[in-house]
Amino acid sequence: MKKILGFIQLFLALLLIILALATGFNLILISMRPETISVVNVIIGQGVLIVLLLAFANLCLKKGRKTLDL
Repeated sequence: MKKILGFIQLFLALLLIILALATGFNLILISMRPETISVVNVIIGQGVLIVLLLAFANLCLKKGRKTLDL
C-alpha cells in the first residue's frame, strides 16, 4: 500500500509541475494583451498560483520519495 501511495504522490507532483508550466505559458500569453486592471489582477493571481503549485509539487515529491525510499 505504501508503494502505491508513493507512486500516486510522485505522479501528483509531476502533474502539478505540468500545471505550473501551463499556467506560466498562459501568463506569457496574457501579458501580451493591452494593460487593464483586470489583466494586472490575472497576472498577480496566476503568479501566486504558480508559486503555490510548485510548493505543493515540491511537498508531494519529497513525501513520495520518502515513501518509496529513493
